[in-house]
Amino acid sequence: MRYANITGWGKCLPPAALSNDDLGTFLDTSDEWIHSRTGIRSRRIAHVSTSALATVAASHALAAAGMDASRLDCIIMATASPDSLVPSAASAVQQSLGAGRAAVFDINAACTGFIYGLSVGSALIKAGSMQRVLVIGAERLTHYLDWTKRDTAVLFGDGAGAVVLEASEQPVGLLADKLGCDAEARDILAVPNSGTDRRRFEHIDGLFEVNFEGKEIFKRAVKGMGDAAAHVLDQAGVTEQDIDLLLPHQANIRIIETLAKKMALPPEKVMVNIAQYGNTSAATVPIALCEALEQGRVKPGALLLTAAFGAGLTWGAGVIRWGDRITPLNRSDATLPPCEQSALELLAPAIMGCRQAHGG
Repeated sequence: MRYANITGWGKCLPPAALSNDDLGTFLDTSDEWIHSRTGIRSRRIAHVSTSALATVAASHALAAAGMDASRLDCIIMATASPDSLVPSAASAVQQSLGAGRAAVFDINAACTGFIYGLSVGSALIKAGSMQRVLVIGAERLTHYLDWTKRDTAVLFGDGAGAVVLEASEQPVGLLADKLGCDAEARDILAVPNSGTDRRRFEHIDGLFEVNFEGKEIFKRAVKGMGDAAAHVLDQAGVTEQDIDLLLPHQANIRIIETLAKKMALPPEKVMVNIAQYGNTSAATVPIALCEALEQGRVKPGALLLTAAFGAGLTWGAGVIRWGDRITPLNRSDATLPPCEQSALELLAPAIMGCRQAHGG
């Protein structure tokens, strides 16, 4: 039987950090208000495209795997904020990496996108059609935000994470997974009037709205992630007590704590980094994985559980058996171009544009 081992991992966080105090300079909010409700203290603002973030994360993942990009069979890009709809953001990453023989495509499952991509990439390898697959979660969600709306402007940040999957005969990688969607309530977390639904030739091009019904999202997120997690544990033939580390989607600290409590997992078995980065959507799980490895929280043979919930309302979970290696084979010097502006300076045109669109 074939398995899909995770042999490389990498992340990319843009350097410009927007603190809660920074938000308080143009919104009626404070660090105490934001942190007590979300667990977030800061988030990153990208000065480059989504594919640029993805390319740097992918370069580090490939170096960690000791692999040249030309050997990749496939690139799967999970994102709800691509550079363009046509062509795909994955094709831009292929071009930047020099991965000319790889098939490429984007997946939009919002915050659950990386788990969807991990499932698809693993299945391609297990089926024997591919040997080496790069899975990326990357977002530049700050592009969509209405910076006059406190409830959503404080939540999101930009970033990317990636993993390399390689065929293996050892029982490692994604051992069990469950994907789904609660479409009945799809409108409670949405960017309406976008895509081909967006009205043309009406003076709205500078403003997006994010519909975010927090209380209902919280309830459905806990249920969706919890049910999916229970399913994959049963599918893998393990229990909560067997899990060495939970890698949850980093959307809200209260959701994470509720899920961990439901599974009776102590804090030392739960990876949390939402304070530094906010919700980076499809990028949260791979970024958290990279940081868990950096912090020595993933041991050889560790059993990992991941779960996520996103717009759509998509949900998913997976049980991962880690392989033997927890350190990169090589290091990449890939980095983003220098950023000459602070996060507030980067956002100044967007903030002004949002105010003008609202007549302010």
